[in-house]
Amino acid sequence: MKERLKLYLDKLKEYGGSDLHLSAGAKIHIRINADLHILGNEKLTNEEMIEIAKKILPTGKYDELVEAEEFDCSYALYDGRRFRVNFFYQVDGLSAVIRNIPKNILSLDELHLPPVVKNLADLNHGLVLITGVTRSGKTTTLAAIIDRINQNRKKHIITIEDPIEYVHENIKSLVSQRAVGINTRSFANALRSALREDIDVVMVGELRDLETVRMAIDAANTGHLVFATLHTHDAKESINRIIGMFPKEEQDHVRMTLSFVLDGVVSQRLIDTLDEGRTLAVEVMIRTSRIAELILENRDNEILEMMIRGKETYGSQSFDQSLLDSYNQGKISKEEALKNATVPSDLKLMIQESEQVSRDGKVFDKETVSENFIDLKSSSNEE
Repeated sequence: MKERLKLYLDKLKEYGGSDLHLSAGAKIHIRINADLHILGNEKLTNEEMIEIAKKILPTGKYDELVEAEEFDCSYALYDGRRFRVNFFYQVDGLSAVIRNIPKNILSLDELHLPPVVKNLADLNHGLVLITGVTRSGKTTTLAAIIDRINQNRKKHIITIEDPIEYVHENIKSLVSQRAVGINTRSFANALRSALREDIDVVMVGELRDLETVRMAIDAANTGHLVFATLHTHDAKESINRIIGMFPKEEQDHVRMTLSFVLDGVVSQRLIDTLDEGRTLAVEVMIRTSRIAELILENRDNEILEMMIRGKETYGSQSFDQSLLDSYNQGKISKEEALKNATVPSDLKLMIQESEQVSRDGKVFDKETVSENFIDLKSSSNEE
């Protein structure tokens, strides 16, 4: 079974896949870009899946899997390749999803993230959220941010992950990586401990519960730089999710604190490209005095408009602006852009205006298109 597992993982690498799916009673599947593909004709038995689990899981953790009926861990091959593994039970028995973790940490430039994300990595304190659905690249973006700090600044960085995916060597910074369930009992326990460990930067793999959220906000409010992920679609939902986790009697205070400490929200979506690859669509909220005022006054519905208006001055942008950029660069189709738009009707008008500008032979100015569209909507509302 050890050699067969290596063979499956070699095939994952050979085909450029991101995830290997192993399930009792099913054929082996590999995810390549957005789709699952069958690898061979053999079906795995539950007994074979148990063998795989015992090979992959850390010593003594198989009993925990049986008791909890699911378990996350990392796995490394002798050649240095690393994988994130999730075991779970389904009707036919044990299953696992094994995700390939690239060996090299890509830079923010190589990930084609907006330049302003570098500014967020260079902050001295505050809270920065990286959000998106599963498989939207949040962990890869966080790794690039931590790597930028590690390459350029002399700081103590603690990462709290479940499990550890990218491994950071100490370069200019001291990087202490802790795995939930192995090096610490929980995100909350590790974050509480981190505040006594002379940290400059802390990366929280996921804000899962109220206690962790509370401590992350407190850490940012007391002069630390905190990066964390949320499974939310955009900045507005992220703010609402955090505030909604607190009891009603605390929400006004939390909203006030967020208006001071929430320096940025980077939200990601992976979009299919014309060359059958994938690219990132990215929404970026940068805290300005106006954004802080809107958060404080519970006027979250107005944040998106301020992000759109702030693209040129502050580097913020909406998903639809990001999609418009990718469409005009020839990366994605109009159909793909509209399918993934936050407000498809708005993006359709933006595309039509940019196409009209191109047909007229004028220099295309994406900022003008976005701002003109805001003005058009405002005029319509007034009428």
